[in-house]
Amino acid sequence: MIELTEVTKRFGGTTAPAVDRLTLTVADGEVVVLVGPSGCGKTTTLKMINRLIEPTSGTISIDGVDVTGLEPHELRRGIGYVIQQIGLFPHRTVRENIATVPRLLGWDRARIERRVRELAETTDLGDDMLDRYPSELSGGQRQRVGVARALAADPPILLMDEPFGAVDPIVRAKLQDELLELQRRLRKTIVLVTHDIDEAIKLGDRVAILSVGGHLEQYAPPEELLRAPANDFVADFLGSDRGIKRLSLIRIADIDLEPGPVVPPGTDVDRARAVMAGYDTDWVAVVDGDRMLGWVTNDGLDGRSTIDGVDLEPFVTRLTPNNTLEEALDAAISSHTAIAAVFDGERFLGMITVERISREIVR
Repeated sequence: MIELTEVTKRFGGTTAPAVDRLTLTVADGEVVVLVGPSGCGKTTTLKMINRLIEPTSGTISIDGVDVTGLEPHELRRGIGYVIQQIGLFPHRTVRENIATVPRLLGWDRARIERRVRELAETTDLGDDMLDRYPSELSGGQRQRVGVARALAADPPILLMDEPFGAVDPIVRAKLQDELLELQRRLRKTIVLVTHDIDEAIKLGDRVAILSVGGHLEQYAPPEELLRAPANDFVADFLGSDRGIKRLSLIRIADIDLEPGPVVPPGTDVDRARAVMAGYDTDWVAVVDGDRMLGWVTNDGLDGRSTIDGVDLEPFVTRLTPNNTLEEALDAAISSHTAIAAVFDGERFLGMITVERISREIVR
């Protein structure tokens, strides 16, 4: 969908390029994140795609067409643009802000209203917000309006420049999740700029790591970046905890689970304690087929011959196959047992241990 070939940008009065012979391809429906330190040319690159800045040399094509052969206003009609400061018109309501591009394109009033309401629902903006002004909204709500406005004319491409940088970490995480859910449904081609490597890893199908002067150091899927950094610069930028970061990309569904310290109903106490010893735990769970009945401590078995009739405790933390190994690690550590149980609805699937997770870190 987007192809940059040997793209260079030199600004007047400087000898070093802001972007130096950058070549990369963005596939249709893919999220590509540009990340790097200040001065690495990531925002400059983004602005060259929609010709807010003209490249000094090289070519940029969209869907096989050189962008320099298009009128800038025609080019931008097919590109949604979201910036950190959001850039909403303060004197226009949310409804009017979202309708900006459709109105410029000459859509009729009924079509515009349908699109505004559709996008308000898509971006979780209630009808009561449509007649408010930007100053009456929270930062997260204004950011949603900015995304809705960028999507209003249903462009195939979305450019996002530090879109969540101006909101607090909790709202930022929520907006990131909403963008991922939106992308699962809409499948836009997205180029996103951030300085946050964790955000890049979370959002990107592929990540381009740039160094100062617009040099492309590595361009790869997040898992490959974390597993095999191309050089010391990439490794340092990713951080010393890149093994832990990889866990956020792996879902429980992607690995084999262990049965864990479980026994069926009617098991004698000696056997139950042997299972505990095998897993180095002081508790055992009781499972009937694929139904988890609960767990009991070693002390809770004193004076009994079988496990039947004991008071079983429920599992408070219940992971699903869709949880990441990072979430599983947190659950296991927080449980003080180094083990977490995994369920599909009410069906018990197995357990995941810290040891099992650690093998994925070093793999």
